[in-house]
Amino acid sequence: MAAIRAEGLYKVFGRRADDALKALQSGEDRKDVVASTGATPAVIDASFEVQAGEIFVVMGLSGSGKSTLIRMLNGLWDTTGGHVYIDGDDISGLSPADLRTVRQEKMSMVFQHFALLPHRTVVENAMYALNVRRVGKDEAREKAVKALEMVGLAGWEEKYPSQLSGGMKQRVGLARALAAETDIMLMDEAFSALDPLIRRGMQEQLVELQQQLGKTIVFITHDLNEAMLLGDRIAMMRDGRIEQIGSAEEILNDPANDYVAEFVSDVDRTRVLTASNVMEPTKALVVGPTGPRNALRVMRENQTSVAVVVGRDRRLEGVITDESAMSGMNKGLESLDGLLDTDVPSVSENTVLADLFGPSVESGYALAVVDDDNRLLGVIPRVTLLASMASLSSTANGNGSGGDDGGGDELVGVETSGGQ
Repeated sequence: MAAIRAEGLYKVFGRRADDALKALQSGEDRKDVVASTGATPAVIDASFEVQAGEIFVVMGLSGSGKSTLIRMLNGLWDTTGGHVYIDGDDISGLSPADLRTVRQEKMSMVFQHFALLPHRTVVENAMYALNVRRVGKDEAREKAVKALEMVGLAGWEEKYPSQLSGGMKQRVGLARALAAETDIMLMDEAFSALDPLIRRGMQEQLVELQQQLGKTIVFITHDLNEAMLLGDRIAMMRDGRIEQIGSAEEILNDPANDYVAEFVSDVDRTRVLTASNVMEPTKALVVGPTGPRNALRVMRENQTSVAVVVGRDRRLEGVITDESAMSGMNKGLESLDGLLDTDVPSVSENTVLADLFGPSVESGYALAVVDDDNRLLGVIPRVTLLASMASLSSTANGNGSGGDDGGGDELVGVETSGGQ
C-alpha cells in the first residue's frame, strides 16, 4: 500500500470553481476555462503514488501548482475534485478534528521560511508539535534534543531564533518535524531561502538522515539540480498539470515531451548520473582462490595485461598484472598471495560522475564499482568515462548520443574460476 495516493486531484480558486471543474474534466483547455469562468485552476487532474520510504520531489516553476498540491496532501486546502489517501484512508472528507489528528500523528511539515516562534528557545520550538499532542514535558524535551543532535544543533538548545543563522533556523524546522516522529514529512521549498553553500549542506544532510530514518518525504522545489539530487522520483509540473513522473535518469534520458526536454537541457548531468549508469561488466575477472597460471590464462583470453581478482563471494581483493603473474608462475607459486596490487580505486554505484574523474586520473587501473560489502558490481575504464562525457555533452547540445566504446586500460570481462 502506498503511503500517499493522489487520485484525480483538482484545485480551482474563484467563485465559479465548480463550473471550471466540470469544464476541465470535460477536456477544455486551461486558458479557455479561465477566460470563460474567471476561476483559476491551480492543480489539474494530478494522480500519483508515493511509496513508504521514498523521497518524491514535485518540481516546477513559480505558478505551476506545486505548493498548492502539497497543501492538499495534508488538508490545509480542500480539494475541488479528487481524493487524497494516507495509508489507504481517504482524508478528503474528514472533519477538521479528524484532519488535525491525521496531521499530528501521521505527517509533519517543513516550511520555506522556518516558521519558528521567536519567543521560544530552540528546544522549545523543536518540541512544539509534541506539545500540541500533549506529550509529557520530559519525553517531549528528550525527543526534541535527540532531533536537534541529528541535525547538528547539539548545544544550541537554549538559544533563541534571533541568535541563529538562516541555515541553523532551517535545521530547527527540520528537527521539529523529526521530533514529531511522523512517518510522512512534507517539505515546501524548505531550502530555497538559504545561501547556495548552506543549501547544499542541508540537501546532503537530508540525504544522510533519510538513509538512517527512511521517512516518506514529499519535497517541493523549483530548483532542478536540487530535484535531481534528492528525488527517488520526480514529478514535473506545468500550469497545474503533471507532465512526467520518473527517476532523474528517466527524465534526463527519456523526457515525455518538448517542455520537459527543454527544462532539463541545462542540468549538470555529471551531478545526476552515477557510476551505475556507465559501469561495464568485468571481462578479465579472476575468481580465487587460484594461482598465477589461471590468472595469465584469463588475461590471454581477454587480450589484456591486467585482471581483477575477487573471492568466491565476489568481494574485491585486488588486481594482478601479467608481469606479476608470470613472476609468480616462474617461482612455482600456487596462489596469488603477494602478487596482487590491493590499492585499487573503488567507488559506490551511487557515486555521481563528477566525483569519478579525480580517482580515475590518479589511478593506473579502471575504477572498481562495489556495493556496501565490497562486492564487485562492475568497472569503469578511463576511456569509458571519457566517452560517457562526450556522449553527455553531445546530448546536452541536442546532437544525440555520441561517444565510442573504445578499449584502453580495461578491467572488463567474463567471469572465470578454477585451478591454477
